[in-house]
Amino acid sequence: MSATSYINGLGFYVPPREVTNADLEDLVETSDEWITARTGIKVRHHAEKGTPSSDLACEAAKIALRQAGVEPGELTHILVASCTPDSYCPSTATALGWKLGANTPMAVDLNAACTGFLYSIEMARALVCANPHAKVLVAAAEVLSSRTNWEDRTTCVLFGDGAGAAVISAEPTDDTPLRIGKLLLRSDGQYGDLLTILGGGSRTPYTLGETIREDFFIAMEGREIFKHAVRNMSALCQEVLEEAGMSIHDVDLLVPHQANLRIIEALGNRLKIDRDKVFSNVQRYGNTSAASVPIALTECKEGGLIEPGASVLITSFGAGLTWGAGLLHA
Repeated sequence: MSATSYINGLGFYVPPREVTNADLEDLVETSDEWITARTGIKVRHHAEKGTPSSDLACEAAKIALRQAGVEPGELTHILVASCTPDSYCPSTATALGWKLGANTPMAVDLNAACTGFLYSIEMARALVCANPHAKVLVAAAEVLSSRTNWEDRTTCVLFGDGAGAAVISAEPTDDTPLRIGKLLLRSDGQYGDLLTILGGGSRTPYTLGETIREDFFIAMEGREIFKHAVRNMSALCQEVLEEAGMSIHDVDLLVPHQANLRIIEALGNRLKIDRDKVFSNVQRYGNTSAASVPIALTECKEGGLIEPGASVLITSFGAGLTWGAGLLHA
């Protein structure tokens, strides 16, 4: 893929309702000390019950579009990455386009779980390559609280709701765009049962009147996910750097998936990157799945952490299993 493509606008949105570790102590047998020691998370944001992912995506998209100087009617494609879509049918992407007032662009959902934003960037880049005049909105949005088992203390403390968005095109429209560089994506379905949201799908359907089972909610083998996440993300990051003719010393900022602080720290140690170059906001938002990388990127850009000429390494890992790594250049 030879065409150059740019992230011209970034935006994110999280619901105003904050859920602290102390709040969770009233729901499940846990403590702030236990959660902090194992995850690094202090606060996460939860949407009100019945809030669709498209509502969160819409707020993030408005910010990204404004920053990129692009009107909704100019969009040619909308991609929404989510494992908690508004519904199976219709798609969250079509709902988002309608809420934005977009002019009937192509709109489609994509589910690569936590790696969804990176997968969507690759799809957006391919669309721009095929149509140099394309303006693609990528939104990653999750309402994970809607699929959280509040009796499972190993998972309910981890997840937050939120959305991030990016506008991608062949030409820079933002004053400080990010050029999309080398990007590699991987998957391995043999380990799919390590992290699941099964209930209600064709594999495990419900019948009318049946009580919702535990498999409707997030289930995860935490220790196994930890090992696969650190090993696969670090290996792919190194592969991306090698193919780009770079080393870890050329990276100005590492923006990883915000799963938990232990994974982030283990990844940084394995890559042998300086700790002050590793960005983390998992303390404030928890794991927002596909939305975590664009939320983090937006905060980095808004906070002046991505200076002109900087090289940013992004990476993520999610259910599927799926993972990816890529370079962005300021």
